[in-house]
Amino acid sequence: MGKITKQDVEYVSGLAHLTLDEETKERLVGELSEILGYMEKLNELDTSNIEPTMHALEMTNVYREDKVQPSLDRETALMNAPDSDGEYFLVPKILDTE
Repeated sequence: MGKITKQDVEYVSGLAHLTLDEETKERLVGELSEILGYMEKLNELDTSNIEPTMHALEMTNVYREDKVQPSLDRETALMNAPDSDGEYFLVPKILDTE
């Protein structure tokens, strides 16, 4: 891939609806070109014997096992509710369904 141009930066900033001043455009040309150069260096590496991974580190499940336990009784659950009718939480209407 070739070097990033100022036109490339302007095109991408237009897609993102960003307004960039000239100084920022020039800075981004340099920074993005460096990133592409680094990616080209990585492409030179032989990865044929490397197994694909999703993460650099081994990921393990850290969730606890689900256990059936008694739930709160209704009175305790509603005790700190700002508003309830004794059976349900009452909340302000946020959707107009008409």
